Formats: sequence, structure tokens, C-alpha cells
Amino acid sequence: MYADCWRSPAAGTTNGWAANLDSLYHLIRPQLSCSRKRIHRLMNEMNISSTRRRAYKATTNSRHAHPIAPNLLARRFSFDKPDTAWVGDITYIPTGEGWLYCAVVKDLCTKQIVGYAFSDRIDTNLTLAALGMAVRRRKPLPGLIFHSDRGVQYAAYAYRQRLASLGIRQSMSRKGDPYDNAVAENFFSCLKCECVHLRHFASRAQDAFARALSDHPAA
Repeated sequence: MYADCWRSPAAGTTNGWAANLDSLYHLIRPQLSCSRKRIHRLMNEMNISSTRRRAYKATTNSRHAHPIAPNLLARRFSFDKPDTAWVGDITYIPTGEGWLYCAVVKDLCTKQIVGYAFSDRIDTNLTLAALGMAVRRRKPLPGLIFHSDRGVQYAAYAYRQRLASLGIRQSMSRKGDPYDNAVAENFFSCLKCECVHLRHFASRAQDAFARALSDHPAA
């Protein structure tokens, strides 16, 4: 029965991504009574694992003269109400035409990706576009916290001014501490292991990756 669930459309195989332990657990639990420990044991017995690669490209440039916002989030990654705190981050996708960069905005209550944008350039316009989508979709009230790393794309004057105009409070990770923005980085890690590393994107055409982003259960 569990083996059938691995192969079912609900398990996501028809969408082209391979689920890891947590993704499989959340997908299977509504259909069958099971524990995370049992799923882990069965994955080991059936030799099921997600694909991982070590390719790395830096996306954070914190060597700049822009002001650094205080860490308002303080590693609090769960909130009771939507649009109370968002986190943002940038990743890269290798394609046949070169790198495609993706910026996302994630809500820490719903755990949903509320905004995203793509570009062949890793600049402030990319992060502003992702923020713009999130604002149009959610229409947050003033006081929301937006947390990111110290990258120049978030510290730039244009980004800080846009947040201020919306009444959004900016928060940034401490220097050299990736755990302060772990929830955003973990999303990208899971997405790449379960989707990006299993496909070849021939071009920078954004619709293919946007579909993968929308199909991913963590989104």
C-alpha cells in the first residue's frame, strides 16, 4: 500500500520532482495513518532518497557600504497570523543559456511562497519584483517584518525605500550567520534536490521553472 502511494500522482512523480522525507510524509499522511519514523524506515528499505548536488554559486554580496537593518526576526520562524513576517532569498538555476536567478518571498505563518521573480541578472530589480508580487497578492498592513540576508540586493537604497513606503519593517541576518535566514535557504535546498537537479532547463524561459515552483508541495 505504501509503495503504491510512492508512485501515485499525489506523490508528485507526474510533476517531475522527487520528494524527500518531509515532503513524502506530508503527502502520504492525509491518505494513510503513518508516522514520520515509519516513512523514514520504509524509504530506507525501498532505497528512496532525494537527489543532492554540491554545485555552488554565491548569491550574497554583503561587502557594501549600505546600512544594515537590525535582526528583528531573531530566528522566530513561526507566526500565528499571515502577513506578519516574510522572509526573502535568492537562488540560481543552471540552464543551457546560462544562470537564471530566482528571488522569493515566503510567509512564515502559511509557509507559502507569496511572491517570486526571475532574471538573468542578480540585482535589486530582481528582489523588488518578487516583493512587488507579494504585495500585490497579499496587500499587507504596515508593521510586517521582512527578513533577509545582508546582500546588496536587499540593502540597496531602492529596496529600503520601497519597504519604508509600504510600512514594512526591514530585518537582516547577523554577519556570517546563515541560520538566521534558514527557513528561506531550506526551501531552496529542498526545491533543488527534488526538482531542479532532476531536470535540464534548456533555456532561461521562466515558465518551466515557475511551474516547478508552483507544483512543489512546500510552496
